[in-house]
Amino acid sequence: VQLVESGGGSVEAGRSLRLSCSASGYTVSSYCMAWFRQAPGKEREGVASIGSVGTTKYADSVKGRFTISRIDSENTVHLQMNSLIPEDTAMYYCAAGRTWSLRPQWYDYWGQGTQVTVS
Repeated sequence: VQLVESGGGSVEAGRSLRLSCSASGYTVSSYCMAWFRQAPGKEREGVASIGSVGTTKYADSVKGRFTISRIDSENTVHLQMNSLIPEDTAMYYCAAGRTWSLRPQWYDYWGQGTQVTVS
C-alpha cells in the first residue's frame, strides 16, 4: 500500500488549494480515507475523512471551508481547501484505515505529506 500526496504550496489568506492523494496497492473505496495535518509543535489533527460508502466528517475548524472527495476510477482522494487562513498552515497527510474516524490511531497507512503554508 502506498499513498502519495500532492498539491501543497504557499498561498495568501483567502485563496484555495486542492490536495490530492494517489493510492496504489489497494482500492480507496474499500478503505476509510482521511486527511490529517500537523503544524510544528502541535499534535497531528484529523481534518476530514470519507468512509467506504462515501460518508464524510470534518473537524469543526474546517467545516464549510474544506471538502473531501474520492474518485474511485482514479483511485484518488482529494481535499478542496477554500478560504484558507494562516492557522491552516501545516504538513498535510493522507491516510487509509478500516475505521471511519478523525483519530490518527485508527489509520494504518500514511503518505509522506505535502506542505501547506498560508500567509
